[in-house]
Amino acid sequence: MTEPVLFSALDLRSIHPPCSAGVSLYSSERETSDKLKHEACVLQILKLFSDPPLLKQSFEYDSRVGPATGPPPHPQPTRRKNLEFEPLSTTALILEDRPANLPAKSEEESQRHRQEYSEMVAGAKRREMKEAQKKKRQMKELSHPYMRNTRRVRELWWQGVPPSVRGKVWSLAIGNELNITPELYEIFLSRAKEKWRSFSETSSVNENEDCGVSLADRESSLDLIKLDISRTFPSLYIFQKNGPYHDILHSVLGAYTCYRPDVGYVQGMSFIAAVLILNLEEADAFIAFANLLNKPCQMAFFRVDHDLMLKYFAAFEVFFEENLPKLFQHFQNNSLTPDFYLIDWIFTLYSKSLPLDVACRVWDVFCRDGEEALFRTGLGILRLYQDVLLQMDFIHSAQFLSRLPENTPAHTLFSCIANTQMISNNRRWNQVFSALMKDGLKETDKSSSSPALRS
Repeated sequence: MTEPVLFSALDLRSIHPPCSAGVSLYSSERETSDKLKHEACVLQILKLFSDPPLLKQSFEYDSRVGPATGPPPHPQPTRRKNLEFEPLSTTALILEDRPANLPAKSEEESQRHRQEYSEMVAGAKRREMKEAQKKKRQMKELSHPYMRNTRRVRELWWQGVPPSVRGKVWSLAIGNELNITPELYEIFLSRAKEKWRSFSETSSVNENEDCGVSLADRESSLDLIKLDISRTFPSLYIFQKNGPYHDILHSVLGAYTCYRPDVGYVQGMSFIAAVLILNLEEADAFIAFANLLNKPCQMAFFRVDHDLMLKYFAAFEVFFEENLPKLFQHFQNNSLTPDFYLIDWIFTLYSKSLPLDVACRVWDVFCRDGEEALFRTGLGILRLYQDVLLQMDFIHSAQFLSRLPENTPAHTLFSCIANTQMISNNRRWNQVFSALMKDGLKETDKSSSSPALRS
């Protein structure tokens, strides 16, 4: 005996033959072709809805009743107990009797259908519970400080954190050393809104005085945020004006400028905030955003600390020469220094330069390994496009690295990142950078003439 196939009333309507306007399917004036279509339709319903023995019952039913010569009898009032609408789900079909023109279910079949339905619901609940437990276990493993360096967990980070728990895992990995609360976010957001109101009221007066405004003042102004939001992931159309996330991104960035007026707003912050907003609730996104920008590397770049930035570039070049000596020498010959391409990559944490899904995987590794992962990713990109870059001069190389191909393959890129060794003379990234901070190597002095930083 085959198991009944469950389907909705919408399925029945799709199987049922269409009727002409003003003509009833059960009308005594219907055409012979309509009769044949109806009979074929009933057979299809019986094949889907019930057991094979009922097919025989349907033929016996037709032979006893004969061809329909008038409207069908109305269903008995007890047919649809406590139900005054057509069933729109498989649940309603299982718990209801068949239409009046079909043989009724036997008590045994009705009981079996109810039992099958209960088993389906119980199975679905078990699967949901199992999936929830799996997510909880993964999140605990990925975020626990004692388990983060185990081989299994490091492999999970490398393969990519599941999107369903990515935001929570990032939040736990970034931490909240600043002890920011949702209430504190609301306070700074209200201050930002006050500034927006006062800014809009005085904007016409300040238009004629803009010549005296410094670059730092312009970057920290709330007006620049509005301009930069429109450039954030423009292909997604969700952060632009009237988009679903426009106001949230505007609020997070505005609140941050009030929270850290010493830093203000710097172009590129909008991409970092946008990625967090896509994975976290508004207040949680602000907390993660503020703590992320408080990391030493991000603070050095967003506060434009030239000396510290040059140290980072010098450390990057140590591993650049170690891993890609041929391309390193080519860049040296063309005077292409790291600041021409690394600044934009670090400012946006690769969310502007790489496809969003690839950038999120870079963020996964960054949350696991810290700032080293950012520079290792940069070396992976250079390794991936090494053959192309070796054929380019200074201008074309700088243009290419500022606008990477949109179809950068994740698998190939992460293979290049994996093949990049962050060890030089038995020293890892932290040791090389610490040495540069202590005694200042010659590479720093050589890089100090960088035209990009002077501008």
